[in-house]
Amino acid sequence: MQRKTTLTGITPSGTPHLGNYIGMIKPAVAMSAEGSGNHFYFISDLHALVKCHGAERVERFTVEIAATWLALGLDPERVLFYRQSRIPEIAELHWILGCVAPKGLLNRAHAYKSLRDRNTRRGTDADTDVSLGLFAYPVLMAADILLFDADEVPVGTDQIQHVEIARDIAASFHARYGAQFRLPRAVVGDAPSIPGLDGRKMSKSYGNTIPLFCTADALRGFIRRIKTSSLAPGEPKDWRQCTLFELYRGFAEAHEIAAMMRRYEAGIGWGEMKDLLVDTIDRRLAGPRSLYHDYLEHPQRIEAVLEQAEQRVRRIAHHRLQAIRQAVGLRPSALHATHGHPGHPDPTSAHAGCFE
Repeated sequence: MQRKTTLTGITPSGTPHLGNYIGMIKPAVAMSAEGSGNHFYFISDLHALVKCHGAERVERFTVEIAATWLALGLDPERVLFYRQSRIPEIAELHWILGCVAPKGLLNRAHAYKSLRDRNTRRGTDADTDVSLGLFAYPVLMAADILLFDADEVPVGTDQIQHVEIARDIAASFHARYGAQFRLPRAVVGDAPSIPGLDGRKMSKSYGNTIPLFCTADALRGFIRRIKTSSLAPGEPKDWRQCTLFELYRGFAEAHEIAAMMRRYEAGIGWGEMKDLLVDTIDRRLAGPRSLYHDYLEHPQRIEAVLEQAEQRVRRIAHHRLQAIRQAVGLRPSALHATHGHPGHPDPTSAHAGCFE
């Protein structure tokens, strides 16, 4: 039986925060520890170039994300952990898939539509600030997924469309060149969307995040800023609609969560809840925080881990891309066979090739 392949990535466009941990990193690390299937976890640094335009920032965030995953228990012996940009076959497949991806399909991508709608409301040209990278972002994501024959792609609800687009692009490729790819399936975990300091989803885009490895004092300052209701101590509170509880659930043990539900019903005060939340998060992250900073102080350790995995990933990618190149007609052996033979054009002549 063929082993199931799971693939997921995180974009280095900001410092990792509590929402990243609860929604993605924690379940992904747990999945990798199960020991079954193939797991590809990558840092999508090419994707980062769409929004993150400072070279130093991209480099810093890439190192921070790698240190975060390793400090939180990702085992490089069990998974393939790599930087997207170090696998050139992904970029080549991006172009090949772009040649079969319907423009109408990409027109419907959420990020592109959202930016066009914003521009329309402002009365500017609909494509203002739309780069080719942003428009083709779903094609690059399709290349990430399809190159490694991912069966399952763990995503948030806002990313489901990208997996569906990958399936559609694969279907377009198959219609033209024959079947080469497995069709991936989006897997949406049961982790809730984590609210940030202002009640909206915790996101670098909103600037409402709580850094994952900030100091305990800084964490306490962030937690105190979280908005709560005006209910006083002793008044029953609904844990189902509470940012503090959602954060607590991401770091507490099952028996602690059950006990906290009862304390909400009994009317725990907001100040006490915030103090308990800080203590719970700090208890869980104290060890990983120390490892994280140790990795940042010794980046050569991160580089060694990534380079070792990237050598393995490149071998897999090279093998996969050879079959795809063969399917679309990029066949060096065929050129050698016809070169110089009577009745065949000389590929070195001025009229050979696509750039006539």
